[in-house]
Amino acid sequence: MIAKISSGKSTAGLIRYLYGPGRANEHTDPHLVASWDGYAPDPGRADDITAARKQLVDDLDLRVKQADRLGRAPKQHVWHCSLRAAPGDRPLDDARRVVAATGIAPADDPDGCRWIAVRHAPDHIHIAATKVRGDLRSARHWNDYLTADRELAAIEKEYGLQRVIRGDRTAAKRPHRAEQEKALRNGQAKAARERLRTVVRTAAAAATDTDEFLGLLTHSKGVLVEVLHFPSGEPRGYKVALENDRNAKAEPVWFSGSTLAPDLSLPKIQSRLAAAEVPASAAEERFRPHPWHQATAATERIPHHLDQPDAEAAQAHLAAFGEALDAVALTAPPDIRTELRSAASAFERATRSRVRAEHHHARALRGAVKAMLREPAPKDGAALAMFLDAALLAVIAAARWHDRREHEQQVAAAHKSLLHLQAAYDHTAATPLLVLGQRRPSQNLADQYVRLIRQAAPAHADQILADSASQALTTALAEAEAAGHNPKRLLQQAADERALDDARSPARTLTWRVHRLSQRPAPSRRALAAQARNTGLRHVPSPEPAATAPPTISASRPRRR
Repeated sequence: MIAKISSGKSTAGLIRYLYGPGRANEHTDPHLVASWDGYAPDPGRADDITAARKQLVDDLDLRVKQADRLGRAPKQHVWHCSLRAAPGDRPLDDARRVVAATGIAPADDPDGCRWIAVRHAPDHIHIAATKVRGDLRSARHWNDYLTADRELAAIEKEYGLQRVIRGDRTAAKRPHRAEQEKALRNGQAKAARERLRTVVRTAAAAATDTDEFLGLLTHSKGVLVEVLHFPSGEPRGYKVALENDRNAKAEPVWFSGSTLAPDLSLPKIQSRLAAAEVPASAAEERFRPHPWHQATAATERIPHHLDQPDAEAAQAHLAAFGEALDAVALTAPPDIRTELRSAASAFERATRSRVRAEHHHARALRGAVKAMLREPAPKDGAALAMFLDAALLAVIAAARWHDRREHEQQVAAAHKSLLHLQAAYDHTAATPLLVLGQRRPSQNLADQYVRLIRQAAPAHADQILADSASQALTTALAEAEAAGHNPKRLLQQAADERALDDARSPARTLTWRVHRLSQRPAPSRRALAAQARNTGLRHVPSPEPAATAPPTISASRPRRR
């Protein structure tokens, strides 16, 4: 069951709505099911509806008028709570537990507020109350939404009703009913608030500083931007609107960043931008892995970070990963862009919780994402498939992390995102895996790699070798060896990077890891010797041919003092 609570200043207006047809003729049989004393008039069953409605309003407003003569009546004296049950749950008519839990009419309190409960349909009722007690004091109903929600959770458990997924008040604000109806009239699937939230999130993921973020917003098609400044000239906030979203006065309907989502205010975006590695210069980039490989490697480490006790660091990696999904959706091919946008939109709820993120922990991932946007993925689809494969396991780890902390909405969001990511990955990976499989090495070489697979991943070897993607894996190993890598060492490194238990296809996961690792230069003789010293090995195997020769110093060159 879910509750929605609001306040007002017209008892007559609320009663007229409750016993009227509703906004969309959804009130089919409004009638009273409970009241403060059990004797309140029921306009839904009266011969003279108008007279019964007036009498009911007078009874509810009795104490309000008495308090008003003393100057003690609250301006917003009407309390309205709608309760909706899940489909299939049996009707529950007793609203006393809710008004007692919220402080409107505490149990065994003769001075509790006056209230009624009206049923419109089997799945929902409305509670109307006036917030003046019998002693003419105002009702103490602080945090009434939370107390009502806790009581509804207890009712669900007690009566065996369907459990509602409850949040922690960190979710982005949902569109109002008027916003949703306006979007439908304009032929839009989403309300303006939701569309603007996606635009702002994507700009924040792509930008490297505040000026670039605001510039990206300004150049977004169909979006109006207004920047607010301090007297010093520094930006202190912003608000956005859609060009075609106007109010009755033909003025734009503006949304500030904080009203779109709790983490989209300008100060919070600036804190995330400050906690990102600046993309390397062109000269430095020659000695760094491809940006998509960097982003994939950083994503592959997320499950490890989520298994650590530092919750603030884990939350930072979840927020950065959400930005990575926004960025990938921005650059994805058209045939999977919708799925990736849906995955990013769903996972957005899993990027926030009551745990405060310490964003500096995710500098590497954020920097890789921003570099990735500046260099599109190769057209063969392998780099994108590689990233999506790592993203799938990151989302599974995120769902597990939230589940341990009982973040119900975040768990549901991660599972929803996983479905869209899986569909995008299956579509993307099919062609690159097929191409790799067609370049399968000779049978003798393939048999050698089979033995290496059994040694490197004995727990998953049978599943890997039974998978059709195993041919792509042997091709990746053969191409890595041809590039100068030791296939045994490379495969072991790929298997040790992260557990394969959550992978739906360990063969595919190993293929992408081997493919990514093989893109790096093969280690030189000096690097292998250093590795042997660090690991304490007595015997150093003969190194494979180095991809690049180590630099040498001429003997005649003077030594610097």
